[in-house]
Amino acid sequence: MKNSEPMKKTFVVVSLLATAVFLYGQRFEEPVTDTAEFSGLKVKVGGDFTLQFQGLEHYSEVEELYDLVPNFNLPTANLDIDVLLADGIRMHMRTYLSSRHHNDTWVKGGHITVSRLDFIREGLLSEFMNRISIRAGLDEINYGDAHFRRTDNAEAIHNPFVGNFIMDAFSTEVFGEVIIRTGAFIGLIGISNGKLNQHVTVTDRTNHDNRISFYGKLGYDDRPVDALRIRLTGSWYMNRGTTTGTNLYGGDRAGSRYYSVLVPEGGDDIFTGGRFNPGFLQVASFQANPFVQFRGLEFFGIYEYVRGGEADGNGSYHQAGGELVYRFGRNEQFYAGARYNLVSGRQTENAANRSVRRLNLGGGWFITPRILTKIEYVRQDYSGEGWTGQRFQGAWFRGMMIEGTITF
Repeated sequence: MKNSEPMKKTFVVVSLLATAVFLYGQRFEEPVTDTAEFSGLKVKVGGDFTLQFQGLEHYSEVEELYDLVPNFNLPTANLDIDVLLADGIRMHMRTYLSSRHHNDTWVKGGHITVSRLDFIREGLLSEFMNRISIRAGLDEINYGDAHFRRTDNAEAIHNPFVGNFIMDAFSTEVFGEVIIRTGAFIGLIGISNGKLNQHVTVTDRTNHDNRISFYGKLGYDDRPVDALRIRLTGSWYMNRGTTTGTNLYGGDRAGSRYYSVLVPEGGDDIFTGGRFNPGFLQVASFQANPFVQFRGLEFFGIYEYVRGGEADGNGSYHQAGGELVYRFGRNEQFYAGARYNLVSGRQTENAANRSVRRLNLGGGWFITPRILTKIEYVRQDYSGEGWTGQRFQGAWFRGMMIEGTITF
């Protein structure tokens, strides 16, 4: 097609500019962007590769644990495909080529984003669609802001630290969501089927209680002056069924960054080591996230509350955390930072308290905008009577982590 070359250049330039912004700055929802006149299918292929050197030790009061030795972890890799399908319609698909939990290659998920309705009629609701995006597919849902800073298998370049938050809200489900952005205001409403593994059969007809998950987000994101960015959002997620909705804090099938920590000697490895999943059958969750960036200094915070239903004995947990990062150098290619994270609560209303706390201290160097190396010290401790008799009683792990990641 004679007009395909300008369109191809536009698509590539926009993709590269977006990537550059996302690497050095904090990314959140994709902007509602106008596209050039569509003149043919355009495909962009990208990927990630990440490797860690781990030097951790661990301890439990009641279990003999595997000996840990300093060495390299299994590398992880992603393959990304982004396609411009039509004017204002884009598709994204991510494949995990190598992950800690799965030895084989498998698709994480994919979705389409619609920002124009020209495929129905040219110019249809164009003023309205300048503020609206529609996303649908089987992929990562937009609950909270912490998932924008987390490591997604090999995509670790947006995370200033090596691990994710202890209570890691991340799930890939069949979903549909609408997001509106007008001025500094952000609003989102979404639904999902609550299932991590998709199927149309039931194994127990007497205990079949599939329900739809409802989630949403309200927020403010603005730059009062060029050097200052302020963002504050609140998100919620709810599923009152007992056979769906259990995946919000256990939906990551790629695995934790802290390999083989607190694994009993002779036991099976635990790919979620260092994380905590309440595992409630009926879940109602709220997450608030402040973000402030002034020149090279940025703060990201999280407060989260999750409660189970009657089927869970009305248990509940709180999560609080904060990251303070300072970026410096000629192009802010260096950074140093600290993160504190605490999860505390009860598995049932009458159970004893459990607490997990973690401290991360570290820094990083963007060797190029697409190559990052980071180093950190991490310490995680378990306390509370709720761990009595389990391997987490009086448990801890600590040590150094070095991570290198490449993205393109």
